[in-house]
Amino acid sequence: MPKINNNSTYFVQKAIRILEFSLFAVLLSLFPSPNFYFRPQIPVQISHATDPQISLPPPPPLPVNGNLSPLPILSAQGVVVKDLESGVILYAKNEQKLLFPASTTKVMTALIILEKYNLDDVFTVNSVITDGRKMDLMAGEKLTVEALLQGTLIHSANDAAYVLADNYPGGVSAFVKAMNDKARQIGLRDTYFTNPVGFDDPHHYTTPLDLVRLAVYALNNKTFNKIVSTKAITVSDITFTYFHELTNVNQLLGRVAGIAGVKTGYTENAGEILISTVKKNGHNILFAVLKSHDRFGETVKLIDWVFYNFKWVEVAEVEI
Repeated sequence: MPKINNNSTYFVQKAIRILEFSLFAVLLSLFPSPNFYFRPQIPVQISHATDPQISLPPPPPLPVNGNLSPLPILSAQGVVVKDLESGVILYAKNEQKLLFPASTTKVMTALIILEKYNLDDVFTVNSVITDGRKMDLMAGEKLTVEALLQGTLIHSANDAAYVLADNYPGGVSAFVKAMNDKARQIGLRDTYFTNPVGFDDPHHYTTPLDLVRLAVYALNNKTFNKIVSTKAITVSDITFTYFHELTNVNQLLGRVAGIAGVKTGYTENAGEILISTVKKNGHNILFAVLKSHDRFGETVKLIDWVFYNFKWVEVAEVEI
């Protein structure tokens, strides 16, 4: 029997070890042990929270024109009639035409004051203006903001509107800037003011559609809403020395059922302007008539036309 030398034995044993290791590695790959690299995948349990049930109010009824009677003939150069619940415009004429706003400017004047001051704050009459309609304020007179707002909105007093602007930080110029800033903020893209009263100026203008947007915004203020619905009131200075009788310029207030405000305006260039709301049969309609020869008569015609022709139906009943 041939002898195997020590070197041969060494290489044989080494080959056997390499073979054993290779076999072990193959077996390990076929049957991995639960170590760090071979952790079993545990399915992640995802909890699906039930979405809260959101209850939305039903949509408002939509106005539908039955075309029972023709639209009245109007001298007004700009008209917008809007259903306030649904937001639907029932009628529009030259709604984007630039026109003078006259004293409807005072709606914005009142808004700037209402959003900055308390009603019992006191202003001093530093300057007295005598142009146009006024409540006959006296120089040095001290009145509450509420009394001046009433003079501005009910009586459409130019002197009251000017005192409000004059007492604003920075004076009238800063006040007018605040008016224009507010106009941009609430989306009045075709409106610009140069004074707080409504005096005619080529650069002082609005459109029927912007005027309606302004009125809708203002009517969300409860104090504004209450003041413009007042037919007549007497106010005084804080010392009860001077008394001022205020009468609403809107002749339809208290004469036509459902009328509540909003504001009148008139200059020779602007013509007759009237913004008004009418609540009737559960509906609230806003009427804006600009540059008219008969703002009150034409508003009444539009009121009759709307409530005779339109009916309000639920959304599910509207034929598309």
